[in-house]
Order: sequence, then C-alpha cells, then structure tokens
Amino acid sequence: MSLNCGLPLECTKALSPNVKKIFDALHQFVWVQGGPLPLIYDLDEPIYTQQGITRETLAKLASSGLIHFEAGGFVKKKLGKHTRLFYCGKPTKVGFPSDMNNQLDLGCVILTERGKASLSLDKISMNRTFYEYIIRRWYESNYIVTSIQVGQKAR
Repeated sequence: MSLNCGLPLECTKALSPNVKKIFDALHQFVWVQGGPLPLIYDLDEPIYTQQGITRETLAKLASSGLIHFEAGGFVKKKLGKHTRLFYCGKPTKVGFPSDMNNQLDLGCVILTERGKASLSLDKISMNRTFYEYIIRRWYESNYIVTSIQVGQKAR
C-alpha cells in the first residue's frame, strides 16, 4: 500500500537507484501518527549509520525532493496529555507531563509531499533495535510509554 498525497506515484521512477536505495533504508525508521514520521535523531548513532542514514545520504534525499532535512530538528506541537503512534502497524501510547500544549521531538527529517507519495508502508520492516532506541529516548524524555511491543522478543 502506498500513501497517496495527490502526487502521481510515478515520481519514484525518476529517482536514481542510489537515492531509491537510501529512501528504502529510511522506511524502517518511519512511525505513523496522522501521517508518516521518520524519527531520525542523532546521526552519529550506529542505529542510523549502520543502515546508511548519514548527513550525506539525507542531503541526497533532500536534494531529490523526498525529505526536508534540518539539523535543528522538527517538533509536533499542541499535543494533549496522550498521543498514539504506530510502528509497523502496532500502537504505542505516549503520555506527556502536562495536560495540554505538549510537543514531540520528531528529529531532523520530515517527508515532503513527494516523499509521502513515494513512501510504501509495505516496505516498512520492523527494526527491533531501532524500536527499543525510540522507546528509551521517550523514557529519558520523561514520557510515559505504553505498548504491547515493549518487552516482547523479536520473532
């Protein structure tokens, strides 16, 4: 299933094989909350670099019009006490300290409309180490995290 955001899916055909490979690698870092959110935080972390996600490869994706890459990062604002995000179709509930006006750090990448149209949810495969990395980051940010995946063994 591809996300259709009003752009023709043929836009992926114009991508070079190298850019397509990088974009495919980015898929494993995508969570969904209203729309797809690649959670890319510290680019020095092996969780990203071992999968080929670096400043240089993200710059290629940005120049191809698939992502916006901003070292200062992006946030999702005006969240209530709780929000629910999905990774590989499974929910994770995040609770914030305040009742209103909370924000969630999204990292340094967001998808463009072209990136959303080119993203295939079928290509998102579970990266257990990445999932645990995100949960740990949220715990360290004093969020209350509830998920059926926490504590499960990878199959």
